[in-house]
Amino acid sequence: MKIAIVHDWLVTYAGAERVLEQMLICFPKADLFSLVDFLPDGQRGFILNKPVKTSFIQRLPFVQTKYRQYLPLMPLAVEQFDLSSYDLVISSSHAVAKGVLTGSDQLHLCMCYSPIRYAWDLQHQYLKESGLDRGVKGWMAKWILHKIRMWDARTANGVDGFMAISHFIKRRIWKVYRRDSTVIYPPVDVDAFSLQEEKEDFYLTASRMVPYKKIDLIVKAFSAMSDRQLMVIGDGPDFNKIKAKAGKNVTLLGYQSHEVLKDYMRRAKAFVFAAEEDFGIAPLEAQACGTPVIAYGKGGALETISGLEAKTPTGVFFKEQSVDSIRSGVYEFELAQTRILPGACRANAMRFAPERFRAEFMAFVEQSWKEFQERLSSPVGRKLQ
Repeated sequence: MKIAIVHDWLVTYAGAERVLEQMLICFPKADLFSLVDFLPDGQRGFILNKPVKTSFIQRLPFVQTKYRQYLPLMPLAVEQFDLSSYDLVISSSHAVAKGVLTGSDQLHLCMCYSPIRYAWDLQHQYLKESGLDRGVKGWMAKWILHKIRMWDARTANGVDGFMAISHFIKRRIWKVYRRDSTVIYPPVDVDAFSLQEEKEDFYLTASRMVPYKKIDLIVKAFSAMSDRQLMVIGDGPDFNKIKAKAGKNVTLLGYQSHEVLKDYMRRAKAFVFAAEEDFGIAPLEAQACGTPVIAYGKGGALETISGLEAKTPTGVFFKEQSVDSIRSGVYEFELAQTRILPGACRANAMRFAPERFRAEFMAFVEQSWKEFQERLSSPVGRKLQ
């Protein structure tokens, strides 16, 4: 069986790339396609140092730093990949990868991290944060996103089977595409994080500093609780704005190595997480260290953290993305923290180990392939061919 895996873009090693890494472990002989590939030579191990077949966008001006601005060309670009010689096509898609063209005798399975967020339910938030909610540029952006929604909805018909990274995304896939999907949670490298039962008297948050992560709210909440220490790891465009809001009890460490992050995660009293994520790996990494999580109670966090209503809780949920709600979550955690055991946090995180992902992913592919072959060999299937 000849297999192609199509990924949106290869520029870093983040959540989607961790999933891609495990797919390639399952199918090491698969050919890899991506709109652009700017992975440095020293960071290509997770794709098994494979050659990557890229699109014409790879050769456009300033693309290495401005590739996202070529979004209007991405649907056209992904349709130019000639996949006609492959039996199985797996798209790894949070943007346009699922839009590849396949034939009726090819099986196309999609690992969907989300329908294009900024074109669907998060459009208004995206436009506002980008300063594109008004003016001529704003109307152009709205028109482009309108066209992308039409294309995105149409290309869902070319997918034979969807995998969703959470039940939260499963519902979004149904809402946007009216297609059912199978939930396969992404892999978390839990073995890279060791359990530490003795905790120190500080809280931790870690993230890229962009608006939807809501790091500013966490910093403002703790700045108003001067008797509690907060450590903040991460960098990004909002760093200076967030630093200006930080009280004396809040320490911004900026970007730190993975080893430093793990050390703080092991020692922290709790990890604070205020984003509405499709899945969210950082809270599980914290739990793998035996560290409880204080999280916004929406999105993927509801599937990866056991709240206080559980027999063995691993964290506390707050109800709103607001300073007051985060503070309430911290107070609630402190009242209930003796119920949240490091061992329970670690055990919960172990449910998301890479081995589990590979087993569920392979089972889905094998079952889909079996059903596909049965359809092709049936009298109706042969007639349709």
